[in-house]
Amino acid sequence: MLPATAKTDLTRHLEAVHAQHHRDVAAGAGWVELPTALSRKYPNAGREWVWQWVFPATRIYRDRLTGQRRRHHLHESVLQRAVKAAVRSARLPKRASPHTLRHNAESRIMPSGSRAMKCFRRNWSERGLIYSA
Repeated sequence: MLPATAKTDLTRHLEAVHAQHHRDVAAGAGWVELPTALSRKYPNAGREWVWQWVFPATRIYRDRLTGQRRRHHLHESVLQRAVKAAVRSARLPKRASPHTLRHNAESRIMPSGSRAMKCFRRNWSERGLIYSA
């Protein structure tokens, strides 16, 4: 489902994030927050590569309860500013946001009224990612 044009850039990005994670672990950090039950069942899972954010924050913080040095996900405002700058740079006459891109992707992936579209909308709304019908 990922466009071939994005695969190379995403692979390169993930390699950089993986290298950053290795540096974080070597420096005594590298943790991410996991749901409580999961972190109790697998106490070291929060440091494994598979649980790391695809778009990690630029800064590390220390969790007050556990003392772990963690990296959270990149704040949504960073993406919002980047999209706004790209729209301005492209001199588009309309406003656009990450939400606009989500609607565009949704409408291009599946035709309106299809069973797949209904499933898509249900799954996204259950995750709190769709706010309007």
